[in-house]
Amino acid sequence: MKKSEIDIAVSLIAKLPALGTRSARRIVLHLLEHKDTQLSSLNEALKNLQDNVKICPVCGNFDTTDICSICGNEARDSKTLCVVRDVSDLWAMERAGFYKGKYHILGGILSAIEGVLPEDLNISTLKERVSRDNVQEVILALPATVDGQITSQYIISQLKPFNIKLTTLAMGLPVGAELDYMDNGTIELALQSRKEI
Repeated sequence: MKKSEIDIAVSLIAKLPALGTRSARRIVLHLLEHKDTQLSSLNEALKNLQDNVKICPVCGNFDTTDICSICGNEARDSKTLCVVRDVSDLWAMERAGFYKGKYHILGGILSAIEGVLPEDLNISTLKERVSRDNVQEVILALPATVDGQITSQYIISQLKPFNIKLTTLAMGLPVGAELDYMDNGTIELALQSRKEI
């Protein structure tokens, strides 16, 4: 049996993070009730995302320019790199507003269960950046989970030969916590309390 347009929209929206079928139905209903204002604006915004947003070849962030606004900002400290798991963690750090260096997005963390290996992550490009850009400090802002710690240790082993300062966010972040869910004060305190590895 062929699905209706409404059923298709509900099933697509239900696949988004933190949403289920009931929430998706409410969203679709709301959009249909506000078809002339919100649905057309949302449709245009999604089309613009698809057409205009690129992945920064330097750090892996999303932006509408070839080099993202963070990497292209010469006022930011290019000698300090904060290594994060994904774009949502970068956004969390930026939301806190205290970090003034640049970023490197790994694209995940090592995981034996999920089969994520070092070659699946942006570790080789991190090493290239450290070497090429005269980086003096790398801050590892990875999840306080077992996989996050394993990933940190692997990166430390790869960066040790560069003789740079390696730090990690303070362990004041709760174990199992993700940056995207932390409040600004917690992120600021963890960043200020980072320790050398």
